[in-house]
Amino acid sequence: MDFKRTLLAAALPVTAALTFTLSSAAQALEIKFADIHPAGYPTVVAEEQLGKTLVADSNGKLTFKMFAGGVLGSEKEVIEQAQVGAIQMARVSLGIVGPVVPDVNVFNMPFVFRDQAHMRKVIDGEVGDEILDKITNSEFNLVALAWMDGGTRNIYTKKPVRSLADLKGMKIRVQGNPMFIDTINAMGGNGIAMDTGEIFSALQTGVIDGAENNPPTLLEHNHYQNAKFYSLTGHLILPEPIVMSKITWEKLSPDQQVLVKKAAKAAQAQERTLWDAKSASSEEKLKAAGVEFITVDKKPFYEATASVREKYGAPYADLIKRIEAVQ
Repeated sequence: MDFKRTLLAAALPVTAALTFTLSSAAQALEIKFADIHPAGYPTVVAEEQLGKTLVADSNGKLTFKMFAGGVLGSEKEVIEQAQVGAIQMARVSLGIVGPVVPDVNVFNMPFVFRDQAHMRKVIDGEVGDEILDKITNSEFNLVALAWMDGGTRNIYTKKPVRSLADLKGMKIRVQGNPMFIDTINAMGGNGIAMDTGEIFSALQTGVIDGAENNPPTLLEHNHYQNAKFYSLTGHLILPEPIVMSKITWEKLSPDQQVLVKKAAKAAQAQERTLWDAKSASSEEKLKAAGVEFITVDKKPFYEATASVREKYGAPYADLIKRIEAVQ
């Protein structure tokens, strides 16, 4: 935090000097939006539409530039840039937010949602808004605006996983969150944290035996070329927040803040429709490319991860009850 404060303090005189120039030129505020997914991916398409809305409805006072495909760095690097205002907006995985804003870990717990429909009802309601507020009101220096559907995560591997026993000792890539590592370990595998961009070569060279994600990611990032077995464990169903740098947020007028929130919620709805279509078409393409979709008995996987829910769930017992109560 000290380093961040020093950085911000050093930037203050420059900011003050720039304020006069900007206001006198009535210059537009540029919104740079980062996403690790490639162009055409549901989140990216919805984010581009969000950008068009911001430009049109702000009468050009906000401009927008999309940076898809991870060109501005890994999610961790993107968050760090957004925290200091170098990037204005991003879609980020909750796994990255969890270590900093512990409350979001309730969504990161294995099998906390019954299915995708349950997850969507939760994020559309009180609990979803509450978690966004927790991110915004934390020291994360980001404003959380809306939720993207990150799909249902299943395990994909080089050798088939038809039961819990098959997973034993397999090195499985997860996002860098201790809970995800513990989840794979509890199921008998060996959870290994790694950036998305490193998975393809790690699968190719045998550094890992598999990873876990949704069908569009398995397809778009070409992981299916080295992992032909997709086991439908459904252990995680992860919503992903759209965030804005707090530094940028505070530069917006109250009207612009309302506009940004509204556009983000519209993106939430649009991405969902795109996601469902993309998931279905990705599944077809993966099957055509020789990927075997394996239906597993989820009960042993659920039971094996009880220790993870106990370890991490204790502080959120009430919240978990409220999630379970959502019908």
